[in-house]
Amino acid sequence: MLKQFVFAFLICVLVACNPLNSNSVNVSGRKIMVNNSPYLIKGICYHPVPKGSNQRDFSNLTQDLELMLQAGINTIRVYSPIIEEAVLNEIDAAGLKVIIGFGYNQGGNFDMLSGSFIDYVEKYKNHNAILLWELGNEYNYHPEWFDGDINNWYKAMNNAADLIHKTDKNHLVTTAHGELPTVDVIAACPNIDVWGMNVYRWDDPTELFSQWENRSTKPMYLSEAGGDSYMTITKSGYAQGVNEKAQADANAKILKSVFNNTEICSGVTMFSFTDGWWKAGNNDSQDIGGYAPNSSGVPYDGSPNEEYWGIVDIDRNKKLTFEIIKQNYKSEAYEK
Repeated sequence: MLKQFVFAFLICVLVACNPLNSNSVNVSGRKIMVNNSPYLIKGICYHPVPKGSNQRDFSNLTQDLELMLQAGINTIRVYSPIIEEAVLNEIDAAGLKVIIGFGYNQGGNFDMLSGSFIDYVEKYKNHNAILLWELGNEYNYHPEWFDGDINNWYKAMNNAADLIHKTDKNHLVTTAHGELPTVDVIAACPNIDVWGMNVYRWDDPTELFSQWENRSTKPMYLSEAGGDSYMTITKSGYAQGVNEKAQADANAKILKSVFNNTEICSGVTMFSFTDGWWKAGNNDSQDIGGYAPNSSGVPYDGSPNEEYWGIVDIDRNKKLTFEIIKQNYKSEAYEK
């Protein structure tokens, strides 16, 4: 507890002594640039939900940031806006950046349908923690949300990106597309500066990078990738049941592929920081199962056990994959 108190105290001192001045984030070729230096995303998807709840809660933020720093994480990706400025301040003081996600229809809570998302952009466009504004998460898998025509989503996304550009000249707009977008989709969305892609191609996404190189000259990153720590069946030498080694081995190979292709790929936000007990059943227990679109490529059983994706468990105990993340993110070869 003393260690966590000291960490939190130092964060508060840094926040108090350093006024928030927004970085300049732009594009140079296929690179994301922060203050004119290439920025390689060594990130994590972060949606902390406590046991027994289905709501995001940042009460464990100080410990989580300490663990992230240990792992060499420099970027947090969140699926909805962080409305607590103190949370953004603490993230910034820890030296991490945030990719802020906006949903389409979130009941008017900083969403695209109501237009209230731009109020959030206006309020926080000068906050030093902001890296990218992100529109949607795998919405291309859900044409039913857009009158059965997914082109309605792409049009709305492109228009929202245009509005962000007019409001904030210092940050880029991305999206988390489910898998590789087609040439026609890329052409229909010229206002997307960086293409994020949620990609589950077993333990090797390498082919994706050459495919992207042939489709676009824009930067890209993997907005989701990784494996879970539960095997639904025995397969590929990994036993059925809780299997942290399967997760660790898959993530090691995925990260090797990402960091061997940084001339095309601007990094990755691995899925995810902590296990989510709220996703597949009883919020008070860790359940197997769950469903995600296009998830047959999840290593090594082709089954997305939705409550077992953390690099730490819900009590913040490190899994085997934590060390894999740390080794890759802190490698001198990738210190960019």
